[in-house]
Formats: sequence, structure tokens, C-alpha cells
Amino acid sequence: MKNRVSLQVKCPNCRRSLMDEEVKLHGAPSIKLNIMTPEDRGTIHLCSVYECFDHVSDIPLENDTVVEFACPKCNKELLIQEECQLCDAPMVSFVLQTGGRVSFCSRNGCSNHYVAFEDLSTELSKFYDEFGH
Repeated sequence: MKNRVSLQVKCPNCRRSLMDEEVKLHGAPSIKLNIMTPEDRGTIHLCSVYECFDHVSDIPLENDTVVEFACPKCNKELLIQEECQLCDAPMVSFVLQTGGRVSFCSRNGCSNHYVAFEDLSTELSKFYDEFGH
């Protein structure tokens, strides 16, 4: 059975938690964000389990739509100056509570994502301590 890791993330701007204990997906707290499409504004809850792409949104999200993401606390945009290597859409990034960051593509339906550690040995050790792997 594959181990499931629920990532705890915070805003890279205000450093406040993006975790929503009230809305759980697959038994884990979700990641709550403000979103904007060319047609609408709303809120999305992303599954915090790594490699799970499930989400719940209060606005419709068409496949292939590039979505803008913002922190629900400071409302600053979370897009970074990096393009997706699969579809050229902007990437979105959060800070991991254990150190490092997780990034994913802003295009609905694209599966590009990764975890990056700045100090690999220290942050990977913290990651393994936190998740017991």
C-alpha cells in the first residue's frame, strides 16, 4: 500500500497557514485559496495529500483554464516566475511547514507538480521526521 503524505503549507508572502481544518479531503485538512478565472472569482479547497489532484471549488473550473491563486489571508498572488514544463502556464508555489516548497501548475487539468528543498539534507531529514518514512 502506498504511503499518503498530507503536506502542511503556508503562504510565501504572509507566512500564515493555508490549511483549513474545517474542510477535509480524503480525511486530511484541505488547502484553502482564493481563485480567479477570466470569468469568475471564488474559493478552492485543494487536497493536501501529495499527488492527489482532487479539489472542491465554489465556481466552475473548465479543463485547460489557467487559474490565478491568492492567499485567503493576505490576498497576495501565489503565481511564481516559472513556467510549467508541460504546458507553459505559470506555476504556483507554497512554503512547506517542514521547510522547502511545493509547486504546481496553474492550468486546471495539468498534473505537473514538485517538492523542492533549499537545504536538502536538513529539510529532507525534517520531512522524514514529520511523516515517519
